[in-house]
Amino acid sequence: MAEGRTVDGRVVDGRQWRATITAAQSGDRRALDELVEGWLPLVYNIVGRALNGHADVDDVVQETMLRAVHGLGSLRDPEAFRSWLVAIAMRQIRDRARRRTAEALPDEAHGTADFAELTVLRLQLEGQRREVAEAVRWLADEDRQLLSLWWLEVAGELTRRELAAAVGISRQHAAVRVQRLKGRLETARGIVRALDSSCADLREVTDGWDGRPDSVWRKRLARHVRGCARCSGRRADTVPAERLLVGIALVPLPVGFTLWTVLGGKTAAAAATITASATSVSAAATPVGWSAKVLGALAKPAVAVTAGAAIAAGGAYVVTQTPDEPAPRAAPPTAASTARPPSSAPPPSPAPSPSRRRARPYGTVVDTADRAPSATARPAALPRRADGTVTLSGAPPTGLTHRGEQVTFTGRGYVRVRWQVLPGQRPGDLAMPAWTGLRGKLFHVASGGGRRLDDVQPGSADGTTWMGGPATGSTVLPAGTQQMWQNEYFWLDGSVTLHQNERGADYNLFAQASSWGQITDDVAAPPDPGAGIVRYGLVRDTGEDTAPVPQYLTRARPADPATVEQRSQVTPPPH
Repeated sequence: MAEGRTVDGRVVDGRQWRATITAAQSGDRRALDELVEGWLPLVYNIVGRALNGHADVDDVVQETMLRAVHGLGSLRDPEAFRSWLVAIAMRQIRDRARRRTAEALPDEAHGTADFAELTVLRLQLEGQRREVAEAVRWLADEDRQLLSLWWLEVAGELTRRELAAAVGISRQHAAVRVQRLKGRLETARGIVRALDSSCADLREVTDGWDGRPDSVWRKRLARHVRGCARCSGRRADTVPAERLLVGIALVPLPVGFTLWTVLGGKTAAAAATITASATSVSAAATPVGWSAKVLGALAKPAVAVTAGAAIAAGGAYVVTQTPDEPAPRAAPPTAASTARPPSSAPPPSPAPSPSRRRARPYGTVVDTADRAPSATARPAALPRRADGTVTLSGAPPTGLTHRGEQVTFTGRGYVRVRWQVLPGQRPGDLAMPAWTGLRGKLFHVASGGGRRLDDVQPGSADGTTWMGGPATGSTVLPAGTQQMWQNEYFWLDGSVTLHQNERGADYNLFAQASSWGQITDDVAAPPDPGAGIVRYGLVRDTGEDTAPVPQYLTRARPADPATVEQRSQVTPPPH
């Protein structure tokens, strides 16, 4: 795992991002591409939630990213990049609000989908999480601006220091502002619950209302909720908003929201003026600007850039990179998923022309944070690889239950790693296991066991998942880490060692040899909530070298396996 700046013991910035930022400041166009692609989702979520999906979102996101690129040379400390970028976004949001007030511009948001709706649909939020997302539309503009930051703070994307700096206030004042915001958010949640109820008095109050939230109706409905015995009752199982927001993923960029959109259709010639005017604090630093890749070739949907997912032939869900992409790179800074994202996968990237199509080497495709398929989606057929023998050595008979324990797999065939996350014992940040000393090839071929561990447990009334809940606290994955399922299956041709790196959250791993038939039976088991089977399994294997390799995999043998990078850098095996 990459070393980085820590906050309360949690890594918030990785070594790879510092190197990327420094390279971009020095004029590395590929690093600049990576920087823009990686951080665009964070800016989109801040601006989108602050403006609630207003038609100006595209313009504000565009202006934020252009100003960030223009001023990148002036950033003295690469570790401060996120705080600096968020502050730019908030300034653009406030500037937009001042302009609209001064010019008395009409509100054009009604013709666009609001961000609350996008959040619910794209992350498939249910229950009280959905209630919180819908309550946002009832907040005043200033409260939404603060909420756009506090939401990401609770989700693990920002720190309180960064929130306060972006708003331009002290941490103490930020605490007061956030506390007041939470109170107003709870009032808005009460309005959402009331509107979903069957209160006859409320129907009379809302007679003639056009259904669009505004300040007048917020006051009227809040007044009704306070005075109505039916609507004012607080549910016994109401969970505080901050607990509901923990681990919610960033809302994916919409299909069609591309880096070309961010550029506002600028041509290379127009962008050259940005490069020409950009200056650096250091005379030795090279001014940065948009590369030809960003300016022209990035007309593909940004949701495919950020999620990096495509449906391969046969329906296998795999994580991809574009064919002309060179080496694997740092994972985007997305929150760990503890809510089910959209069930539909993004569209596949356009096929390259025959003149550019070429074989992709082993290790090109690496696991990354992905979206849960529909629970009722039947898996694709599992390609049949050599079903030989894999031996396991070094593992304690009770499984890998403590830090430092390991198991070495040797041979050719399938293996299963079964997860047991124990938030009731110790919740918190989870230090992922790592694969080291790879000789040959290792593929991540399927996921099963009847559930992703972020699925809501059958019968749960408070949204508790196998990652935790209100009563126990939650286990939180490192940013960008793929959500694990109960059973994860791999195919090995060679040898590799799996290390238990437990620090923080408690978890156990149980490894054993498996077979093609066992995996097929597991992933094809139909949902049966009574038996704890929430969903069908997922086939990831393509049968080729384009099948994904797991995260945290290396051919090296580091002294501390916990230092293995999330984005596996696996060179082709020696011949």
